[in-house]
Amino acid sequence: MKVRFADCVLDADTRTVRRGTATIHLSPKAFDFLTVLVEQRGRALSKVELLHRVWPDVFVSEASLARVVREIRAALGDAPHDAQIVRTVHGYGYAFAATLLADAPHGSSADRVRPTCWLTDRSRTFALTEGEHLIGREPAVTVWLDSPKVSRRHARIVVHDRRATIEDLDSKNGTFVRGVPLTAPVMLEPGDTIRIGPHTLIFRVSLALRVTETEADRPLCL
Repeated sequence: MKVRFADCVLDADTRTVRRGTATIHLSPKAFDFLTVLVEQRGRALSKVELLHRVWPDVFVSEASLARVVREIRAALGDAPHDAQIVRTVHGYGYAFAATLLADAPHGSSADRVRPTCWLTDRSRTFALTEGEHLIGREPAVTVWLDSPKVSRRHARIVVHDRRATIEDLDSKNGTFVRGVPLTAPVMLEPGDTIRIGPHTLIFRVSLALRVTETEADRPLCL
């Protein structure tokens, strides 16, 4: 697995991390921790699960998690107060927060994990790969919105064949697309606004997926 995010490249096969042109040194457990987060991108991992994955068959305290997170953030330039790579899910665990910019090609399996759509707000970007993504206040969802006006499992987006639909999950305060409350699943279009509680998200699609305009497609000016 080889992935690119922010200004970094992680290569799990060679166990290397590069930031820009420099190779970054991470301790073995910090590298394993980051690799697990990348592999499980799209969901938050509990501290218990991370301890089991990174330190199998060895008892260590949660302080070990905090230590490797500090190491990764310092090495990758990820500010703790505004984390863009390793997000702390308070009272639960951690999640990979960066947008995945590229995966090493592995045929059709790579296509399934390469994000084709995104949700953005003023400070964050949520990558949406093929499949189902939950939006809400529950820590393990793909799009985590911290507000008492957001239900724990508020809405669901399903990405299939480079298209995305959204539906409300009987939330208390509703889900609004283009200012209209959802009463049934709706197909999203690039640039659509999604309002959930106090949060406004913008739906975006990779420019590479749009059909290239040719000279013949353009209207003639007579």
